Amino acid sequence: MSRVLILSKNAAEYRPLVEAARLPGLEKLAAATNPSEALALEDDFDVVFGEPSLVRNVITQLSKLRWVQATYAGVEPLLDPTLRRDYLLTNARGVFGGLMSEYVFGYLLQHERRMVERYRAQQELRWDRTITGTLRGKTIGLLGVGSIGTVLAGTARHFDMAVRGYTRASESCPDVNTYYHGSQLLDFADGLDYLVTVLPNTRETVRIVDASLLARLPAGAVFINVGRGSTVEDNSLVDALRTGKLAAAVLDVFEQEPLPTEHPFWHTPNLLMTFHTSAPSIPADLARLFIENYCRYEAGQTPLHAVDFERGY
Repeated sequence: MSRVLILSKNAAEYRPLVEAARLPGLEKLAAATNPSEALALEDDFDVVFGEPSLVRNVITQLSKLRWVQATYAGVEPLLDPTLRRDYLLTNARGVFGGLMSEYVFGYLLQHERRMVERYRAQQELRWDRTITGTLRGKTIGLLGVGSIGTVLAGTARHFDMAVRGYTRASESCPDVNTYYHGSQLLDFADGLDYLVTVLPNTRETVRIVDASLLARLPAGAVFINVGRGSTVEDNSLVDALRTGKLAAAVLDVFEQEPLPTEHPFWHTPNLLMTFHTSAPSIPADLARLFIENYCRYEAGQTPLHAVDFERGY
């Protein structure tokens, strides 16, 4: 029998979805929107379904905790080495791939098809028949080919693009034409039309997009970051855009959020910021993942997408 706590700002949306599933072995289901509400319940839950930043503040009080299902792909708040790690942590992989694909390829198509330029011409009453580009035949490089990168690779192949993948070691995605690892990072970047990073925040990924990597991209390349802000060396990216080395960049994530008003990104040419909106957490999708994992958990099977505390994903 399990006692489940839903801890999320969206708890009111998650609870009826979980209740409707009539989960086996469920002794109690409670919901809270913040740590204070959760602790006021005065119950020792063994399963928590919630936001990592909120869960962080209650795990020391849950002596019977055995499993946490995060509502996000990133679980950095729970990776602090000073926190307990005597429980199973799973994240929300396999949920955001489609949303990320819509986002990334929406901006790739906007760039190739000159949508902004066409709109400007319309506003200026100017007939603009400048030939547009196409994704077909272009090369996209994916920094990270996990669950999200795999979906991006599949969409890229749909557009007849060549796909490169840079990973720690895995080569499991059939839609990647060529894989690169370790010291091959600069070779990976050489000749890319588009560089997209979907990497998590780990010791190995901090500032991986630096001046040397950006210098290996051909003039006119486009950079998109939907992974973590910590993977980018901000000043180097600003320099690459100001000098025209890069044609454009689209950033959804930043090392500090909200981004300080004095940050140079606000005034960098050809930089579009989307304020961490690329893949919203849709309660129905996340509840479906939790329900599937809960049934595995109750059946004595390992839930999907377990996180390695040391690796960070």
